[in-house]
Amino acid sequence: MSEARRQIERVARLSYGRLVAILSARLGSPHRAEEMLAESLLAALETWPERGVPDNPEGWLLKTARRKAIDAWRREATAHAGQQEIIAMIEERTAQVGDGAADPRLNLMFVCAHPAIDAAIRAPLMLQLVLGLDARRMASVFLVAPGTLGQRLTRAKAKIETSAIGFELPDEADRPARVADVLDAIYAAYAVGYNGMPAGDRKAADLTQEAIWLVSLICAELPGEAEAHGLFATMLFAEARRPARLDPQTGALVPLGRQDPANWNARLLDDAERALANAARHASLGRYQLEAAIQAVHAARRRTAETDWDELERLYRGLVAIAPTIGARTGHAAVLIEAAGPETALDALDAMPEVQRRSYQPWWATRAHALARLGHKADAHEAFARAIGLSDDEAARRYLWTQADMLRPR
Repeated sequence: MSEARRQIERVARLSYGRLVAILSARLGSPHRAEEMLAESLLAALETWPERGVPDNPEGWLLKTARRKAIDAWRREATAHAGQQEIIAMIEERTAQVGDGAADPRLNLMFVCAHPAIDAAIRAPLMLQLVLGLDARRMASVFLVAPGTLGQRLTRAKAKIETSAIGFELPDEADRPARVADVLDAIYAAYAVGYNGMPAGDRKAADLTQEAIWLVSLICAELPGEAEAHGLFATMLFAEARRPARLDPQTGALVPLGRQDPANWNARLLDDAERALANAARHASLGRYQLEAAIQAVHAARRRTAETDWDELERLYRGLVAIAPTIGARTGHAAVLIEAAGPETALDALDAMPEVQRRSYQPWWATRAHALARLGHKADAHEAFARAIGLSDDEAARRYLWTQADMLRPR
């Protein structure tokens, strides 16, 4: 691969969201921004190998995309007499609008969280526009078929244009609900990246770092948002455990309870605990603060050499009360295996709606562990097989295969 192509790939991978955010604010249309950025990337593929990589590749792409947008508007306006004043206004606006905040992606994320946008599509819309994820990659996270998700994303972008949503941070009255949607999207991005890391996905590492960076920006811009600090802490706890997540010999996933705390990143754990302390300074309690508190209990094993399962069960009970997602309920069931016994865990698992659990890999894995603990080997083996079939994480599959193999008759 030539140096020019490597630079184009780097910009597309690392700067896509920032460029779309800047262009969206300048052009007033995320859809048009994506189109013009795609055209400027094609132009780069045609010109950079011959003329060399510009000193400022991102700036070149922005300038080219803006010029192509104005040219497109000119072509569209020639069919309508009397619209030259509109072109002049567009040129003036695109010339005057700067990069905005330190990172304009925050503004675009709050645009995607506007009340005019359907609540179910806000998070995937942010992930596509800000982080460049396509519908196929997001479909499994949001439990929606890729084609259906793609259609909904297209409609949502059109809605931003027709609703004339402003590209600025919301006022205080409108902020709480939109902050919650933004945090959900950032967490989803982190989950996609975190789960893709063991498979060697090049974009996965970038996604996790981008997600951590974005939530840190929210903490800095909106220091009173306790949930932002809670999410920041949750992600830092997870990052701290990454060095211990895989078995160096087999490449298999190492469950949290079996990880050696000596392999955790102590500096990141300290940072996570500080972020959780920042969240606790505010008189509120939300999902991400509880998730961070759960992670803090696990992290305490580095000092106590044991896990406080009763405290984890109380925290999970609180989490399920305010955010009864399939993930929270399955996590609670996993803790119940240790805190109250596998029978109680199976009761909790069976109480979940079948439509939610049938294709949710962690539900089957948790059920398999509970059944194995009870000595129901055949049923446990079947549940492990279902979990393996639903997993696209090779490290998780290797771990589950090992657990299933232990249940085979000898």
